[in-house]
This record gives sequence, structure tokens and C-alpha cells, in this order.
Amino acid sequence: MPVLIVSGTGTEIGKTVVTAAVAATALARGLDVAVLKPAQTGVRSGEPGDVDEVIRLAGGVTTVELARFPEPLAPATAARRAGAPPVRPHEIAERAGKLATEHDLVLVEGAGGLLVRFDEEGGTLADAARLLGAPVLVVAPAGLGTLNTTALTAEALRTRGLAALGVVIGSWPAVPDLAARCNLADLPDVAGAPLLGAVPHGAGALTPARFRASAAGWLAPALGGGWDASRFTADAVSATGRVPRGVAGRAPHRPNGDATRPMIC
Repeated sequence: MPVLIVSGTGTEIGKTVVTAAVAATALARGLDVAVLKPAQTGVRSGEPGDVDEVIRLAGGVTTVELARFPEPLAPATAARRAGAPPVRPHEIAERAGKLATEHDLVLVEGAGGLLVRFDEEGGTLADAARLLGAPVLVVAPAGLGTLNTTALTAEALRTRGLAALGVVIGSWPAVPDLAARCNLADLPDVAGAPLLGAVPHGAGALTPARFRASAAGWLAPALGGGWDASRFTADAVSATGRVPRGVAGRAPHRPNGDATRPMIC
């Protein structure tokens, strides 16, 4: 897996922090890591962007930003309004491929969701993934609405013959509500891919040292970490007294002594 595409089901859901966590975990295993940001929008020249945040949190990665547009819009729209040439899928694939010859792992962080347009012809991150033959890691929010957007992303991947490596929850709340707890069981079903991690809310505000020390604990073995989806789900169950559908094991202890009739999502 020399190249991994990191795409969200939308924007502002923790994609950059997940990218940093994957990078930090790989670095801790002794791998050479590169992070490619095809199009940075909403950031002016000289201001820190997503790749700068990855470096701050993860440490010594090679970073490449192909283009930067000042307005916080979809890359194609932002490029047009800036009077600048857009980034095209073949350019993303070519640079990622070159980085892959020099690094053990290349993470390509998209902008927003999988089908956000990069150019006027409608080129997307999915097109770059197809050119690279690279799997896609889907970053999704925890709560209500995530099943629909994750299912749509998974359907878009399947129709293009692309592989979803798995799903990582980009910001797991300290006090998850009912929807978030039930989604632990339902996300793998709608994605057709395993749940590969849950990054805690506020992880990006940790000190770099603490972030790097903790990152592997947020990610599953497929991403180089030690996170266990079944155990994580069981812990959520024991903390709430609710059993998400499809979770095996005994019912949690009930304060009223009735442990035979768990509440099912």
C-alpha cells in the first residue's frame, strides 16, 4: 500500500488530523512518509495549511502542496475565481506516483468529499485514485447523518471500481450520544468496509509529543496501530448500558439488576 487516498464524507470532519495520525503511526514504525495535498483552499500565501498541521502533529514527513487558492471553496471553483490553473487528476497521480518511488507510504489528502471537483472537466479525487490504483480511507463523522453520507461515498467508490480500505471516525466525542454509539455497528455495514479507527475529539489540540504517543492507539492494525473495533464498541456499550445491533457478547450490567434484556439499537 505505497499510496493511500484519504477522503472525507464531507468537510470539517477531522480528515487532516486522521492523516496526521496515520502518518505519525507509520513514522513510529520506521517508515518514510510523504503527504500530498493536491489543492489547499481557504488559505492565503504564507499562512499555514493542512500539510503544515500534519508536520506539526506527526513530525518528519515530506509534504507537497500542488496548488493553493485563497477562498474556502471547492478546488475547481476556487481556482476559477482566483484566475489560476486548476489541479487535474493526472497531475495528482503523477506526483503521488513519483513520491511513492521515494517513500514507503504516500498519503494523499483530498479536499472535502470524494467527488468534489478539482477542474472544469469534473475531475475528482476518485479519478486520481483510479489512475493510481490506490485504496481509499474514508473519514466520517460519528453522529446522526453519517450513515447516509458514508453509504453514498461507498457507492461512488464501488461504481468506479475503487477499493475502500476502511472507515475512520474523524472526531469521536467524549460523551457519545445514541446515534454515535449505534453507528459503531452500522458504519461498516453501509461502507462495506471495516471500521479502522476513532480519533478522539480535540486530538488536534494535543501537544505534538502526546499526539504522536497516542496516535497508534486510535488506529487499527491495518493502519499500523493497535485499536480494536470490537473492544472499542464494547467499551461504549459498558459505559452507556446500550448494545449496538450486531455486537456480540453478554449484556452489560444494569443498575436495576436486569441484565437479561439489553436495549438494542
